[in-house]
Amino acid sequence: MTSDEPVLLAAVSILSALHMGFQARRVGWSRMKYKIIPPSVTGPAEFERTFRAHQNSVEFYPIFLVVLWTSGIFCSEAIAALGGLLYIVGREMYFIGYINETQKRLPGFYLVICVILFLSVMATFGIIQSFLHKYLDIKLHWRK
Repeated sequence: MTSDEPVLLAAVSILSALHMGFQARRVGWSRMKYKIIPPSVTGPAEFERTFRAHQNSVEFYPIFLVVLWTSGIFCSEAIAALGGLLYIVGREMYFIGYINETQKRLPGFYLVICVILFLSVMATFGIIQSFLHKYLDIKLHWRK
């Protein structure tokens, strides 16, 4: 193992994948509780909110992974990993809130959006800095 390996990004990615799997399992438990046979996605409100909360997590997941890794590789691995942990916390807040009542999902949603935006800005600045250095030989020293 070398010091260049993005171990923090990998650890947060695995943790987030396990979290996504746990959310999927909770949808399965809700299916069993309310006797909702796949592929049906309609039923009692609690089941539909659980299903929708997981679907929203699935929809955001590729965006999260791209900005996590890009910001971690091109800007700061430690800060990106910390952002990734906050994203997972926000996703869990969102999931629990949504199951209970649709309006209760908002604090988690706002945290998730803030983390995505922060990581996107980090990634953008890191890419610009790397581009300037690699292709125009302009060295900016705000990276790592």
